[in-house]
Amino acid sequence: MILPRTYVEKVSRDLYLLRVDDDEIKFFEGLWSIPEGITYNAYVLATEEGAVVFDTWRNRYSNLFVECLRKVVDPKDVRYVVVHHMEPDHSGSLPKLLGIVGVDRVEILGHPMAGSMIRSFYGIDARFRPVKDLEALRIGRYTIRFIHTPWLHWPETIMSFVEELGALLSCDAFGGYSIPSTLFDDDLDDIEEYLEFVRKYIVTVIGFYRPFIAKNIDKIRSLNLDVKIVAPSHGVVWRRDPSRIVDYYYRASRGEIVDPKKITVIYSSMYGFLEEAVSKIVDALRSKGFRVAIHRFVESEHASLGNALSDAFDSSLLILGISTYEGGIFPLMKMVLDALGKKVTVPKRVVVLASYGWGSPRNVLEKMVRDAGHEVVEVIDFRGRASSEVIERVLSLVERYVA
Repeated sequence: MILPRTYVEKVSRDLYLLRVDDDEIKFFEGLWSIPEGITYNAYVLATEEGAVVFDTWRNRYSNLFVECLRKVVDPKDVRYVVVHHMEPDHSGSLPKLLGIVGVDRVEILGHPMAGSMIRSFYGIDARFRPVKDLEALRIGRYTIRFIHTPWLHWPETIMSFVEELGALLSCDAFGGYSIPSTLFDDDLDDIEEYLEFVRKYIVTVIGFYRPFIAKNIDKIRSLNLDVKIVAPSHGVVWRRDPSRIVDYYYRASRGEIVDPKKITVIYSSMYGFLEEAVSKIVDALRSKGFRVAIHRFVESEHASLGNALSDAFDSSLLILGISTYEGGIFPLMKMVLDALGKKVTVPKRVVVLASYGWGSPRNVLEKMVRDAGHEVVEVIDFRGRASSEVIERVLSLVERYVA
């Protein structure tokens, strides 16, 4: 068995990062395809009055977690464990840690909802103390302030701010997919490439709660904190330019992450008629200088839903090619429409291209796109093979609606 790569690295003075690279996971949350992998980040603050552990790793890495923790402090010196968020990729090693430290020797701090969740998830009757919003904990030379940040992305999510270090430990917020080759943004060679994984993460994990991103960032900014480090639970730690990741999340939440020349095409094609039409449209669009992202559901491949949603999120226009199936909508495209409504909550202009054999689901399609919160530019339906007039109609619509 090949063990995953782990890191133990000082972030700032007495604050340490414990990171494990999960390159075995195929579907995050059992849903989102992530061949790029993901990291789980926990943090340790070592003080003369004991250590504070902020989150853990998922259960399958609990033994490795304890091994890495020992490189920083003796587990018996852990005085507090802060649970920022109870999702098991962050709390899964909690039972192992408490088993070594002793349930009676450590106090768990978290949102008031977290205590009952710990008992429900892990059957642990731990020493749990709920923390109030903006409550401060003094340990050694450090002051830790807890900030309630609900729906980023569960209702019990909190963050911690270590005042003397200017370190904001943000859990899922400001994180991203992938296994970066570096631990810190100091050494990140291609930030734009990494931000593509961040965008996918925002859309798939937090997209449903998009309005709460800006709301919680506004709350944090109103506290006038001197943030020098942003330390999320996934991805790189930001200490050279922490404002960059915060601003990116904020702009994403306001629908400002848009490429004016980008078009995303998502389509199904059962026997090739619709694929033939889409191919002609894509070739023409690219010849005109548009950047086209293609995601397809055909007999040779099925698109990654997460990648499709991520591309849709920063596109100026969507083209959906939808085959008719048993008089209705091709099932996987129905799934796409549902996901566009729940995850891409920034309204998009949509051109629908619908292929049918004996009856068109035109009205149903138009309603589903509108119900998903997006603008229907036009539904263009055709029977069998698309004519040249259909292709030209799509291209003219793109020219009219995309800058």
